[in-house]
Amino acid sequence: MPENIVSVRLEIRDQKTRMDLEGIISATDGFQVERVANGSCDLVILEIGEDPRKEFQLVHALHTSGKVREIFLTSSHLEPDLLIQALRTGVKEFFPQPIEREEVRNALLKFKERRGSMELGTRERKRGKIINIIGSKGGIGTTTIAVNLATSLIDSANSPSVVLIDMNLLFGEIPTFLDLDSVFNWGEVARNISRVDSTYLMSILSKHPSGLYVLPSPTGLDGANVATPEILDRLLGLLRGVFDFIVIDGGNSIDNISLKILEMSDIVLLIAILSLPCLTNLKRLLWTFEKLGYPQRENTKVILSRYDKKSLISLKEAEESINQKIFWLIPNDYVATMASINQGKTLSEVARGAEVTKRIRELASAFLPKEKEKGRPLSEHPR
Repeated sequence: MPENIVSVRLEIRDQKTRMDLEGIISATDGFQVERVANGSCDLVILEIGEDPRKEFQLVHALHTSGKVREIFLTSSHLEPDLLIQALRTGVKEFFPQPIEREEVRNALLKFKERRGSMELGTRERKRGKIINIIGSKGGIGTTTIAVNLATSLIDSANSPSVVLIDMNLLFGEIPTFLDLDSVFNWGEVARNISRVDSTYLMSILSKHPSGLYVLPSPTGLDGANVATPEILDRLLGLLRGVFDFIVIDGGNSIDNISLKILEMSDIVLLIAILSLPCLTNLKRLLWTFEKLGYPQRENTKVILSRYDKKSLISLKEAEESINQKIFWLIPNDYVATMASINQGKTLSEVARGAEVTKRIRELASAFLPKEKEKGRPLSEHPR
């Protein structure tokens, strides 16, 4: 369907109402009735009949699916409770039956205008860079790097705007690492994605004293199976329009959600330590990326966490094992990192002069063009 055509799906039982609406939609320039029952569309017009509870459940399901921009309702019932419930669900228009032609036509034109304004705004906004941080194994410092990389970006001379997203379902620890009490999480955003815009998003993000914004993961099973690839696409698209950097603690699992994030990522940082299990997993991840066709190899950087020069596995052996150069080394400093985690503070706050803090700060500067070492490309930064 052409981009300038608005697709409308009708969930209408009453045949006369359906025929009236089809006639109005077909006669309105730039609109087309969508015949696919469960596909994505711009607008759904849904009839509330004899079972409002069931039909409002469908409204909620459509809202959270991420497949529909807006929902209009129509009904032959005009009870005040019905209208109030319609407003509470975020429905933009309510048409009494029998249908008034001009009322529907005007509502359609207003929708088209809203859609055009939203798309124009999206084109004119900035396009933030997504840095996706993935662990090749649990417990190797992935969250530590994600948190401190994000705050180091803010601490740079550029002072970019940064949001940190925790995509670890059930075991997300970012609020603990930053001593934040978060009211909202991305599970709640996902449930209301059709109503989410940049203003709403900014109102629910937690803000750290450093200036970092945080969107935590759900804290229990209520967050399971909420997000979909389409919802993540919408969420990350909105965040890209607001922030210079979107840093994602991607955990160490691969599923439909993490694949969508990988597809959208500008930079993927693969975290590993010099151990045989980690390097084996790392090799498998790189092989998987190659088979998928994304992310591109030049955008995939291997970071060694807890690096110790005395390790039994050398850097050369590790690089030969994964057939890729190691991009960055972050030294082992158990005392500083555990002090940081246990106090809910960043490394810069508890150990600003430590080598581990310095190396993460330098890693952050590698992604800020104005802070690169003079005349040296990113790939030549000292490890």
